[in-house]
Amino acid sequence: QVQLVESGGGLVQAGGSLRLSCAASERTFSRYHMGWFRQAPGKERESVAAISMSGGIIYYGDSVKGRFTISRDTAKNTVHLQMNSLKPEDTAVYYCAASQAMIFLRGPGSQVRYWGQGTQVTVSS
Repeated sequence: QVQLVESGGGLVQAGGSLRLSCAASERTFSRYHMGWFRQAPGKERESVAAISMSGGIIYYGDSVKGRFTISRDTAKNTVHLQMNSLKPEDTAVYYCAASQAMIFLRGPGSQVRYWGQGTQVTVSS
């Protein structure tokens, strides 16, 4: 059973920053690529960022490039999403995901099997 637990969401003003974290079970972390998705009310789920098992391949969605940074801490079995210059349109529930195929962490994530419970991020204008 793959377990992912997110933390770090909250309310922030536009232009501010938040850091999301996702803690994974040890066996999960070493065997999977990791990613972040988000879903706003009435909108399709979208990929925000993904990082390969080794950390050597990183992907960002067009809407967050230059503002968000994904990283993984192997020692702590954790993946982080540093979000800077936040905009009201970044408001969504953010989900951590794990997949053995990096390609599944892009797009809507319909083939991703393992998900965290989600954490709300709200950016006020």
